Amino acid sequence: MNKTYKPADLAGVNPIVAMPFATDGKVDMVSFVNLVEHLKTTGCNGITLFGIASEFYKLTDLEKQQLATLFVQALSTSDVYSCISVTDHATEVAVERAKFYQELGSDSLMLLPPFFLKPSTEQIVHHICSVLAAVTIPVLVQYAPGETGLDIPPKAMAEISQCYPHAVFKIECNPPVEYSRELLEYRPEAVILNGYAGLYMMDMLNVGGKGVMPGCSFTEIYVSIYGLYQQGELEKAAKLHAELLAYIQRWMSHCEYIIKVEKQILALRGIISSDYCRLPSYDVGENYAEIEEFLDLFADYLR
Repeated sequence: MNKTYKPADLAGVNPIVAMPFATDGKVDMVSFVNLVEHLKTTGCNGITLFGIASEFYKLTDLEKQQLATLFVQALSTSDVYSCISVTDHATEVAVERAKFYQELGSDSLMLLPPFFLKPSTEQIVHHICSVLAAVTIPVLVQYAPGETGLDIPPKAMAEISQCYPHAVFKIECNPPVEYSRELLEYRPEAVILNGYAGLYMMDMLNVGGKGVMPGCSFTEIYVSIYGLYQQGELEKAAKLHAELLAYIQRWMSHCEYIIKVEKQILALRGIISSDYCRLPSYDVGENYAEIEEFLDLFADYLR
């Protein structure tokens, strides 16, 4: 299937693929393919690989290459667009990685700007622009200051968008609403999606956001919220989001916490074989009673 996407096409629900590991710590490729195939049936618009929720920082280069190839193949004949994150710290390496993923057939990219040893804003902007200049497919520029410590002002993001119209933005500062509103004031046509487990999904849609990039273990709920919102059923969308919020607010107290919980949910749903996370990981204990309560509450959405 010959697919060409514009930035506006990246609207909607785009979950981040969790990374299934066997109990011995090896990547479970069978579960990975099962998970991607499952996500294709959820009604989501896109799927992203190597986000923070994918534990990209615990993968070898060889594993990333194998996983990216499987991922693109799995989505090559689907209406769901593929997105692969470029996470390399060195600008030259990130540029080559972006070119490789585009040549591999990914429909879009996500870009995590460098943050190790605190590069300057000018260096970060140069990194982002270098990657954008190297490819033609849409690139979701990720802004997660809570996880990276980096600061990119909204005006700088707007200037990037003006120079590179195929730039899209994943905003997940806490909270993201004012940042996004200011960015849209500078650049009204900018396409903004929200990460951070969709904690601020409703607020972001209300200020002009175009979608959400959550984890992937209960994608169907986000799809339902987004669908209700698009249909003008705002009260129903807000009610469903509030019910979800009661759980994800607690789980998002630490990134590794929700990564583990999402894997526990995926394993209980029979989508992956194990909820193992490579070490070091966050010990959430045996919280299966809470997860079973969650699955019971949202059973109508997660069949």
